Amino acid sequence: MNGYGHGEENHMLKSLTELKDLIVSDLRVRVAVAFPYEDHVMHALCRAVDEIGIGIEVLLYGKADDMHPFSSLIVPRADHFTEINCSDEVSACESAVKAVRDGRADVLMKGSVSTATIMKAALNKQWGLVQDSLLSHAALVQTPYYHKLVVVTDGAINIAPTLDQKAMILENSVRFLHALGVAQPRVAVLAALEKVNEKMKATVEAAELKRMYIDGAFPLCSVDGPLALDNAVSLSAAEGKGIVSEVAGDADILLAPTLECGNILYKSLNFMGGARSAAIVLGAARPIILSSRADSEESRYYSILLAATVAGRS
Repeated sequence: MNGYGHGEENHMLKSLTELKDLIVSDLRVRVAVAFPYEDHVMHALCRAVDEIGIGIEVLLYGKADDMHPFSSLIVPRADHFTEINCSDEVSACESAVKAVRDGRADVLMKGSVSTATIMKAALNKQWGLVQDSLLSHAALVQTPYYHKLVVVTDGAINIAPTLDQKAMILENSVRFLHALGVAQPRVAVLAALEKVNEKMKATVEAAELKRMYIDGAFPLCSVDGPLALDNAVSLSAAEGKGIVSEVAGDADILLAPTLECGNILYKSLNFMGGARSAAIVLGAARPIILSSRADSEESRYYSILLAATVAGRS
């Protein structure tokens, strides 16, 4: 990724560490964690307690017996941790979700439970966190090969989104960046090439999203597509193909055509591209941290930081 884009009217974040500057100084954030007893999870939470310049409270939902190995971490920070005994994973997930729904917590965080278990609780129609909106996953990525942070979406929730669902994923991501101070995010709708090919659904739907933008459907952002990845993030690559666009070379959001594409892009950046990242689930009543078991302690820490920022600014 190379080449700088089209002006500086947006407040652009270049590093995940800058998230600290966005957190309201007197904000108190309560994080409900379902089955947190995993090293990366607990150390990330402790780092958040120690380093984030806010009042942070962590509600730990899990079995009492599983808490003992982490006593050396919890006891010195006892003012920030509350342990709630739950009989099993399902009970822990349900209790954590209800705490967020009832306003006793601001952020839901997945610990060492399966994604299916915690999402079943979050999606419960009676007491869950989702009503008429569409959930989508947004990863905020810092890579040494790009001049600012960029959002990759959706690499974890929507397997094969329809055109309407892509529009909702786009809107989720735009609102997300608004909360981070980006007034007019630039959205690149990705495909394998920048021209419409009727045999390639991704290009057809990307062009339709661009048409919707031109017609006024997305007034609080700029949208272009289809764009291949190189054209989305490299101005020189876009100019070499004669692409004239307010998005090309300076995208803030990379909207993937399918979960597979988004997941591979996100993991390629992290595991082969020297990137650092934070990720949350958007579209729920409050932010959800849905970390993968492969995510590092650092990634989980920045995800907590990101969720706290969004919770305080939404």
